Amino acid sequence: MSTGIPRVDYQTFRNLAPAAYAALAVLGKAVDDSGLDKHLTELVKVRASQINGCAFCIQHHLNIARKVGVTSTKLDLVAAWRDAGVFSERESAALAWAESLTAVTIQGASDEVYGALREHFTETEAVFLTVAIGTINNWNRLGVALRFSPPLPHASAST
Repeated sequence: MSTGIPRVDYQTFRNLAPAAYAALAVLGKAVDDSGLDKHLTELVKVRASQINGCAFCIQHHLNIARKVGVTSTKLDLVAAWRDAGVFSERESAALAWAESLTAVTIQGASDEVYGALREHFTETEAVFLTVAIGTINNWNRLGVALRFSPPLPHASAST
């Protein structure tokens, strides 16, 4: 059972493993520079972080999503996106792909889910979305393992 007490706090991680932090930051910047809609990538990061139970990343990406203007309705309903009726087909395809890759050992990355993704995303967009999902899953594993404390609402950190 988790005590919720950080094993290593976020800033200490950055100080102890600057090259690892920098490598993950470069992946995040590549996604940001790819032209993918920031609203979409933040929704995907929130959803993957919810599945992985990473409190730090959930709060961090909710903070960013709010800052870039993702609606509160979408943020409130992203955990139940399939039934919410507020997500576009493009957002739904991205969220399905995020769930598939986040639970890859359970359900795999099916051709069906990828095909639905490709109906709404170019090959390049699909690749960068996949990088975004892979990167947030890596951050989630670090945050959960080291028990990073969630940042305050509207606090800034890079994941």
